[in-house]
Amino acid sequence: MKSFLTALAITSTLALTQGCASQVKSGEISDTNPTSISNANPHTGHNMENSKKPKEKDNPHDGHNMGDSHDEHGHSQLEPANATAKLILPSKITPNTPVPIAIEIKDKNGKAIANFDKFQEELMHLIVVSDDLQSFQHIHPAYKGNGRFEVQFNFPYSSNYTLFSDYKVAGKAEQVSVLKALVPGQSPAKPKIDLATTKTFDNTQVNLKLSQSTIKAGQEVHLIFNLQDAATKKPPTDLKPYLGERGHLVILKQSSPLTQADYIHAHAMKNTPDHEVHFITSFPKPGKYKMWGQFNRNGKIITADFWVTVT
Repeated sequence: MKSFLTALAITSTLALTQGCASQVKSGEISDTNPTSISNANPHTGHNMENSKKPKEKDNPHDGHNMGDSHDEHGHSQLEPANATAKLILPSKITPNTPVPIAIEIKDKNGKAIANFDKFQEELMHLIVVSDDLQSFQHIHPAYKGNGRFEVQFNFPYSSNYTLFSDYKVAGKAEQVSVLKALVPGQSPAKPKIDLATTKTFDNTQVNLKLSQSTIKAGQEVHLIFNLQDAATKKPPTDLKPYLGERGHLVILKQSSPLTQADYIHAHAMKNTPDHEVHFITSFPKPGKYKMWGQFNRNGKIITADFWVTVT
């Protein structure tokens, strides 16, 4: 996911319910029902890094494979932070023009939280998507102290936007807060959904492979992103870690409005072929989902987007 305009003095605070915030053109919105990884419904979906395929005895519906500080079923052993997030926007947002935004994190008593732990090399991961799922950005706001994160952000066009703020209060479980922003104006027409499994992104051809031809809701699925250099058709030799891992994957269910239950954030498995990045996750409900896989080719981040249908 810098100073602010005087118009920010006139703000409104709207509450999130069931993981979904109301929309405002400007001012502030807060979430009062954020989701911690440790106590979330596993179908809300955080398939965090795992060095091996989950054992068959594990519940395939459990989307929380978190790594060293979590048990074999992926649930965090840390206490939930139960923090709330407030999004602060300028009074006027113009499409395709950078604007300052801020996110303030407070405890359940309304006191600013000062200390956060890094995870995947950052204090906060902010996923910003338009509600038509055409615009996707993964950014990292700078921490300014006293619970406040700031970033200059460019909303590319008029639309409703959903911001998934992923952070970790010091000593507590990782948490995702969902916030909303509205950029006024006429939204562009929605393009046709492209279900192709081979696409080219800049200098990289990506072939998406699935462990089964039909994806069933609630069943574990193995996703493989096979990467080739677009010019040579050979495996790239310049793949590097991205945020400490081989790749990252964000998945969202096509929904209106988008809520935390539609969000899956997966992290790549270890020990896979050099030209392939593997993920294991499950999709909670039938519908169409869009996936954004992110990979690092010698410092340039490749974002590969694909649609899948879940029955």
